[in-house]
Amino acid sequence: MNGLGAGGTGGRGGTAATAAGSGAAAAAREAAARRDAAVRAAVDQGLVGPDEPVLCLLDLTGVERAVAGLRTAFEEVVAPGTPVRHAFAVKASPLVPVVRLLHDLGMGAEVASPGELALARAAGVPPSATVLDSPAKTPAELREALALGIAVNADNAQELARLDALMASAPSASPLGLRINPQVGGGSIGALSTATATSKFGVALGDEGAREWVVRAFLERPWLTRLHTHSGSQGVALGRMARGVALTYELAEEINARGGRRQVDTIDIGGGLPVNFASEEQTPDFAAYARLLGRDVPGLLDGRYGLVTEFGRSVLAKQGTVLARVEYTKTSGGRPIAVTHAGAQLATRTVYAPESWPLRIAAYDGSGEPRTGPGVRQDVAGPACFAGDLLAQDRELPRLEPGDYAAALDTGAYYFAHHYAYNSLPRPTVLAFTAGAAGVRFQVVRRAQTVDEIVAESGGGVDRLAL
Repeated sequence: MNGLGAGGTGGRGGTAATAAGSGAAAAAREAAARRDAAVRAAVDQGLVGPDEPVLCLLDLTGVERAVAGLRTAFEEVVAPGTPVRHAFAVKASPLVPVVRLLHDLGMGAEVASPGELALARAAGVPPSATVLDSPAKTPAELREALALGIAVNADNAQELARLDALMASAPSASPLGLRINPQVGGGSIGALSTATATSKFGVALGDEGAREWVVRAFLERPWLTRLHTHSGSQGVALGRMARGVALTYELAEEINARGGRRQVDTIDIGGGLPVNFASEEQTPDFAAYARLLGRDVPGLLDGRYGLVTEFGRSVLAKQGTVLARVEYTKTSGGRPIAVTHAGAQLATRTVYAPESWPLRIAAYDGSGEPRTGPGVRQDVAGPACFAGDLLAQDRELPRLEPGDYAAALDTGAYYFAHHYAYNSLPRPTVLAFTAGAAGVRFQVVRRAQTVDEIVAESGGGVDRLAL
C-alpha cells in the first residue's frame, strides 16, 4: 500500500443508535466529574491562584477514549486487513508531549509547516506515520520530506512540477498524492470552509478542464498514488463532508480505470469533524461519520484502498479546560462583569468571532467547587486592553465573585496551544491530568512563560538600533 502503515483493521458492523446515545451521555457525565475533580485538586494544590491566575487542563482519560473511539469507528466499517492511518492534525495542538501521547495511542501526524514537522519529529513520530499538507510548501520543505520518506500531498500544478524535478534528480520512496477540492460548498463558518468553489486549497475539480488534467497528471506519473481531500471543518454538515469524499473516490476509480491498473491505492479523506460546543456530549462522533461513509461510499471501505484520516479538533477539543481566576467584579450599564485573566490571548477565535465560536463557561468558587446559586446574566471578560475581550457576553451563570474561577470548556484544541501575545500576556501552564479513585494526578505539558522569556522573545537581547 505504498508506505501506508496499518492503523487498525476490523469487520463491518455498528452499534445501535440508542445504546450509542446513552453511552455518550454517560461518557459526558464522567468527563464533567473528572473535570470537577481536577479543578478542585488544582486549587487545593496551589497550581492556580493569585500568583498563577490561569491554568490549562487536559484530560488524559478523555484523550485516550477519543482516540479509541476514532480507531473503533473505522475498524467497524472497513474490510478486514484494510490499512488505515489516523494522522493527528498537529495544528490543533502543537505541543510535543500531546503529539507524543497521541502517537503512543497509535496516531501518526499531519503537518503543514517546517515547525509542525519539527514538533512531530521531536515527539517521536516516524516519517512513515507523517503526512505533509500545505498550500505553500517551499522547495526546501519538499526536499526534506522526500529525503525522509514522508507522505506528501501536492496542492497544485506548480507544486507537482517541483515534485517532477525533485523525483527526477533523486527518486524518493515517499508516498505522493494530489489534493483535490471537490467544491461541494462551505459550512456556517466561511473562513474555515475548505471545499468552496473558490477555496485556496487543492485542484478545483469542477473547473473547466481540471478533471481531465488530474487524470492525465496521474497517468503520466506512476509515482503519484494518492488522492487527498479535506471537505470538512467546524460548521460543515456530515453529509457535505461525505459528498466530498465520494467525489474523490469516484475520481480515483476513473484514474485507475483509465490507466488499466490500480495506480491510486490510497485516499486521504482529511479531518474536520465538527465539535459540539453547546453541551458536554461529543456529537457528532466518529462512529456516525464512519457509518455515513460506509453507506454513501462503500467502495472506499471494501479493502481496495488504503485510508488516511487527519482529525484534530474532534480528538482534543472536549478534553481541554481553561481555568481563569476572577480578579475583580463590577457592574456597567446594569450588567455584572467578571474580569478574569483569560481572554483573547487564549480564546482568540471566540473573542473575535463569538457567534461562530461560543464557549461554554462553568463557574467554580474560590475552593474549586462548582458555584451554585441563582443564574445571573453577566459578562466574563479577559485582561486584554480592548472592549471586545470577552469569553462570554450576557451569559447566565451563578454570580461570579473575586477569587472565583471561570472555566472555559471544550478548549483542548486551537485554544490554549495557540497563544496570541496581545499585551505581552504570558503563555500559561498546561497540565495533563488523570482523575480516579486514587485522586487526581497532574503532569506538566508546558510550563508558564516567564516575563524574562517574553522580553527575550521580543528582541530583548538585540543591540540598540542605529539611527
